[in-house]
Amino acid sequence: MYSFEKRNLSPMLFEEAKDVFNSPDYLYELKFDGIRCLAYLDEATELINKRGKILNQTYPELKNLHQNVKVKMLLDGELLLIKNGKPDFYALQRRSLMTDPFKIKIQTNINPVIYVAFDLLYLKDKFLIDTPLLERKKLLQENVQESKDLIISKYIKENGQKLFQVVKEMKLEGIVAKKKDSHYYPGKRSSVWLKIKIYEEDDLIICGYIPKENVIDLILGRYLDGKIIRAGSVVTGKFKQQIINYAKNNPSIPLFPEKENVIWMVPKLVGRVRYMMKTKEGGLRQPVFMGVRDDKFAEDLLN
Repeated sequence: MYSFEKRNLSPMLFEEAKDVFNSPDYLYELKFDGIRCLAYLDEATELINKRGKILNQTYPELKNLHQNVKVKMLLDGELLLIKNGKPDFYALQRRSLMTDPFKIKIQTNINPVIYVAFDLLYLKDKFLIDTPLLERKKLLQENVQESKDLIISKYIKENGQKLFQVVKEMKLEGIVAKKKDSHYYPGKRSSVWLKIKIYEEDDLIICGYIPKENVIDLILGRYLDGKIIRAGSVVTGKFKQQIINYAKNNPSIPLFPEKENVIWMVPKLVGRVRYMMKTKEGGLRQPVFMGVRDDKFAEDLLN
């Protein structure tokens, strides 16, 4: 039995869809690049992440969210840090790791965090998890006053492909599709809530690898002004033996400074990598190794 006072409800989870689609049965929203967070609003505000950790001390600028509502309620949403008009997950992650109260206070002015609410799970004295999603959305809109710290997520009906294209052009993370009549299943993953991420693919040079248990961590490179520079890393198990055999027959001197022991190889093999976006440091976010290209070598990437 869920209890507002015991704070014992976990956020509902998304399944991942491979392709975007249109459907009159679904509504579509932005997939926010933030930290999932439940907001318990009563006489005070209590923010709890999906692992059950209280976040109030980490984000003190959100301590008065309860002043945006007139009745007791539980919101589901995400913490976002906006920079240059877009969510910046890495800046948010740096803030999430801070523990020094003085540094946190400084950051509340330099890099303030906002709360984006996309669902209403409890209102006045009743849980709404068995209430259809569209009705919960309506109640959310009626009972929450937006402010600079608290924003309600907007959605569109039916046309997921159009929203996906706009989000792709803006280089955002993706969209979510939710069945309009869906109930809320705490702590469970369900196909009535789908996340559709935007991925990129690139051909990168395999420069070496770090042996791991049952897999290898590939050190990747790319050309910049005719020289190979580091381009992140990606784990593979399926192509492990092929790459190990090549490295054994084609050893190389170190190409980049690395903290771990790397087995370096002549930078000739090219791998296809799928990833969400490039990081500011030049790495790859959520990379997946698709395979070794047998029709292309490193020198082909110069053109």
